[in-house]
Amino acid sequence: MGRHRIDVNVQANADPDAVYALLVDGTTWPEWSPFESFELSEAGDPSGLGSVRVFRSRWRGQKIASYEQVVELIPGRRYGYALMSGLPLRDYRANVDLEPSNGGCSIHWHSTFDAKVPGTGWLYRRVLGDFIKACAEGLAHHATSLRHPTSS
Repeated sequence: MGRHRIDVNVQANADPDAVYALLVDGTTWPEWSPFESFELSEAGDPSGLGSVRVFRSRWRGQKIASYEQVVELIPGRRYGYALMSGLPLRDYRANVDLEPSNGGCSIHWHSTFDAKVPGTGWLYRRVLGDFIKACAEGLAHHATSLRHPTSS
């Protein structure tokens, strides 16, 4: 039973501060990610550090509620969180790193975890990899659309 890693990289045509603002505002996540809803379970300090967020989604018809704690915040550069419960994983930790790049920013969403059930890590790496990719791409698209709104 080994440690599993997920790495997703996407480019946003928005500056890192704009992307970071979306990450720290949990209420925006259902707008740009596969999550259906957001709830603040526990408030952290004024920056949001230590807060516990509940994100709800569906997978294969099942409702899933994941409880995540914000564990690292570096304005405009990094958003870090740890899974507290909701999936059969142990020591799940993720960081979203933002770097200025090509007039926008690169988004590097990466996580590590151990599977609680031996032999299932590859499956969670694959499913969560697709999920995280959808989150990162949605984040980049949403941040870009806020920077360049389409006219109606």
